[in-house]
Amino acid sequence: MDLYAEFRTMVIGILVDMGAPPDRLDAVTLERPKSASHGEMSTNAAIVAARLLGRKPAELAAELAAGVCRDNRVTEAVVAGPGFLNFRLTPECWISITRQAIAMGSDFGRTGSGAGRLVNLEFVSANPTGPLHVGHARGAVFGDALGRLLEFTGFEVVREYYVNDGGAQVDALGRSVFLRYLEANGQAIEFGSDEYRGDYLIEAGHRLKEIHGDGLVGKPEQDWLDMVKQFAIDAMMQLIRRDLELLGISMDVFFSERSLHDDRQIDDALAELDRRGLIYQGVLDPPKGNVPEDWEPRQQTLFRATSHGDDTDRPIRKSDGSWTYFASDIAYHYSKISRGYDELINVFGADHSGYVKRLKAVVSALSDGKMPLDIKLTQLVRVIDDTGSAKMSKRAGQFVELREAVDAVGADVTRFVMLMRKNDARLEFDFAEVTAQSRDNPVFYVQYAHARICSVLRKAGASGLPVDDEVLQAVDAGSAHHPDQIVLARRIAEWPRVVEQAARHHEPHRIAFYLNDLASDFHAVWSRGNSIPELRFVDEDDREGSVARIALARSVGIVISCGLAILGVEPIIEMRS
Repeated sequence: MDLYAEFRTMVIGILVDMGAPPDRLDAVTLERPKSASHGEMSTNAAIVAARLLGRKPAELAAELAAGVCRDNRVTEAVVAGPGFLNFRLTPECWISITRQAIAMGSDFGRTGSGAGRLVNLEFVSANPTGPLHVGHARGAVFGDALGRLLEFTGFEVVREYYVNDGGAQVDALGRSVFLRYLEANGQAIEFGSDEYRGDYLIEAGHRLKEIHGDGLVGKPEQDWLDMVKQFAIDAMMQLIRRDLELLGISMDVFFSERSLHDDRQIDDALAELDRRGLIYQGVLDPPKGNVPEDWEPRQQTLFRATSHGDDTDRPIRKSDGSWTYFASDIAYHYSKISRGYDELINVFGADHSGYVKRLKAVVSALSDGKMPLDIKLTQLVRVIDDTGSAKMSKRAGQFVELREAVDAVGADVTRFVMLMRKNDARLEFDFAEVTAQSRDNPVFYVQYAHARICSVLRKAGASGLPVDDEVLQAVDAGSAHHPDQIVLARRIAEWPRVVEQAARHHEPHRIAFYLNDLASDFHAVWSRGNSIPELRFVDEDDREGSVARIALARSVGIVISCGLAILGVEPIIEMRS
């Protein structure tokens, strides 16, 4: 199914037959050359194996070329540079991929590389202090698309949301809701600098009044804070769940930070680190750079993070004897490790970059280095509307809510746009640009390709040509040999390889990039068909050739549909003006 993987296996087999040790050939790659003049496939196999076999790379590449050419699908194999081997395949080999795609349908490109592996994927985890904004949407979409990608390659994925329902920000939320409650009871209110003044809390204040009337008015804080905090958290989590549903995202687990304290899980996790000799009393070096004037060395309870790759050891207890926030992180990840996952993935905003090394140190320490942890950072989103760039501040109540974006452009457009940049690159969300129906809008461009393919199938069916997959997968594609059609078939052949690499590197944006390239190749064939009859997908004067070209179009449609499903986007059947 993966033509690139198949030829890589063949190349490695030839090297093994020459005497190369199979366990030392992992560095062998087989790629599509950047320049078409260098062939259709390129491998560094001879360069990798030359030292192992005591041979010169160029001489070994020449011998490897002879071996590769014994496969009748190879038309040419040429040694290039210091020992690269570039080769070309027959048009029939490339076109045969279309039949595979049609035969496999939505399973085309699906692999079992993750079969039997259970992954915990934590993402979003926004503080429950208000609805999600567009910045949160990026992490939400990235995490969900990554989960879909991993599931497509055989992993079992548990999507988890860490609810930060402890700490000062929740106290501030409780006080903010109480102010809105007083407001609902006709009281004049004034927000402090640490409180949340967004209008989204007005409804919560009115709901609290419906429950308690004016019974809480005038009571001291200790009588109502804990109750109002829990009420506020529940109200905000309802908002957040609804926001996620707008994007088609459903979490499997909502894990409460407070449970770590209530169930003494922090004590258990730190006791485990202490048992491993990783907790000690010590004095940290002064912070690098500008040292605060009030800084002074003092004895602290520390985690020996430097033993597991961190830059410094980390405090786990405050001067008042309470646990640091990092202590909660330790306990939370100890819980994940204890639940039997094979791999952990955290998706954080870029403002959490300082947590990467310390969390990796914790997971390494608690799992004896056996538990893989990948932390993906999503960069900021700059929202542009007709007023310019929008600010993001929950406390000030000035931010673009996720639901505003979805209401304006739709869930599918929101998701696709969030994946059209690598996760650690800044992203601009321009409302005018993402709704424009132009070549510069990748969402429109990919969806338009799928709609055009659906149009081809409708037109073909109306002309009495076969459009059923059972017929198309058996079609002799021999007449679809125009160079532009081969380019399109080669792009289809890349799909399994793109999926595998995207899953391996946890980079779902590769799927979006690939779909844009595939759509570009398809539109090019469509446009040239206006002047070149043999490229027209439906030609009444060439019914046999039309069927082969319909099969090619159908295979493109299958891949676009599969790719959009991974991104969580519904393919469009017919474009609307």
